[in-house]
Amino acid sequence: MITVLQRVSQAKVEVLGKIVGEIGLGILVLVAVERQDTERQAERMAKRLLGYRVFADPQGKMNLSVIDVGGGVLLVPQFTLAADTRKGLRPSFTPAAEPATGKRLFEYLVEAVRRRYPKIATGHFGADMQVHLTNAGPVTFILRATPDE
Repeated sequence: MITVLQRVSQAKVEVLGKIVGEIGLGILVLVAVERQDTERQAERMAKRLLGYRVFADPQGKMNLSVIDVGGGVLLVPQFTLAADTRKGLRPSFTPAAEPATGKRLFEYLVEAVRRRYPKIATGHFGADMQVHLTNAGPVTFILRATPDE
C-alpha cells in the first residue's frame, strides 16, 4: 500500500460538482492499493497515518500527529500511485490491485482509520474527482506498508 500524506490547512474533494469530502487543518492522504496488499497493510497504514508527526510543537519541531492537533483526515483513492514508471513514456498499472480488491482494501483502510479517530472524510473510489488543497509548508511524505512488515 502506498500513500502520499500532505499536511494541509484545508482540502476538499468534488465529484460531479458536489463536495463529497472536506476538512480544515489536517492531512490529505492519497491511497493506492497494490496487488499483494492485504488487511494487514491497511491496519499498519492506518496506525502510521494517524501517528505520523507532521505538525509543529510549540518549539517549531514536527512532533505532533493529526490526532494531537485535532485535525481532519481526508482519504482519497488514487490507483495511479501504484504505476510502474521505470521505462517508456506510458505508465503500466500492473502493480495496482484489481478494482474490486482495491475498493475493498481502500474501504477497509477507511474503517481502520475511523475505528481509531472520528474526524475522517473520503473521496469516492473509481470516480473522476477534483481534489482541492492548500498544502501547509509544503509538507508531503510518501509512506508504504509492505507485505513483509
